[in-house]
Amino acid sequence: MTSLAVAASILVGAIVRLIIPLKVCPKAPPGAQKYADDVMGYVLWGVGIVFFLGLVIAIAALVAGRIVNMPHATKMGIVGIVMVIVAAIAYVVAPGIVDGILGNGCI
Repeated sequence: MTSLAVAASILVGAIVRLIIPLKVCPKAPPGAQKYADDVMGYVLWGVGIVFFLGLVIAIAALVAGRIVNMPHATKMGIVGIVMVIVAAIAYVVAPGIVDGILGNGCI
C-alpha cells in the first residue's frame, strides 16, 4: 500500500466514526419501563403457574396410573415430572447463556 492509500484509509475511518455512532444501546422510551416491568412480572407469574400445574398433572398421572394399574400412565407421569424439572432448570440457565452470547445488547 502506498502512503496515500494509508492516509485515505485513516481519514475515512475517522470520518465514519464521527458520522456513524458505533455504539447504539436499546432503551425503553420515557415512561414505558413501568409497563415493560409489569408485563415481565405477569409473564414470570404465568410461567411459575404453568410449572406448578405441569408438576401437579404429572403427579396425578403417576398416582392414577398406579391406582388403575396402567403402566403407561405411570411412565408418562414420571417423564412429566422429569420434564418439568428440566424445563425449570433451563428456564433459570437459558437467560444467562443468551446474555453471554448477545453481550450487553449494544451494537
